[in-house]
Amino acid sequence: MTSSDLPTTLSRRDFLSLGLGALGLAGLLQSGAITYQFLAPRTIEGEFGGVVHAGELVSFPPGSVTEFPDGRFFLVRLDDGGLLAVYRRCTHLGCAVAWHPTEDRFTCPCHGSHFDQAGVVENPPAPRPLDTFAITLRDGQISVDTARPQRRDHFSVDQVVYG
Repeated sequence: MTSSDLPTTLSRRDFLSLGLGALGLAGLLQSGAITYQFLAPRTIEGEFGGVVHAGELVSFPPGSVTEFPDGRFFLVRLDDGGLLAVYRRCTHLGCAVAWHPTEDRFTCPCHGSHFDQAGVVENPPAPRPLDTFAITLRDGQISVDTARPQRRDHFSVDQVVYG
């Protein structure tokens, strides 16, 4: 076949095939981008998955437990002044625990696990203490990074942040 044998014009059928192929490819790329945006983790400042600015250290008296619903954690100021950011997710099946100040403990509504103020298991079936989040204390301001829960198998003083 020589170059003079090749068609010099594009037939209507070939034009429509190329156009439909280009539209299909554009639709596939757009669908992929939308799927990625839907499945990608959201790290919004001040909400779960990002850094939550809790406030000033002096705002949290020793022995207090303050819930941050948007951050999905409790900021615990222990009696000795130390800080823990306790994830509100139970380590048994992932239910949201609640703080009961009259009982001085966290309680899981699903299967009855109880945790003390530091998140240590007092009543199973939860297998281990509540997870925590990293705390940054700078110039009296408390920030909690909720991007990665810190799994713990026991309570240790190393987990507590002092100001």
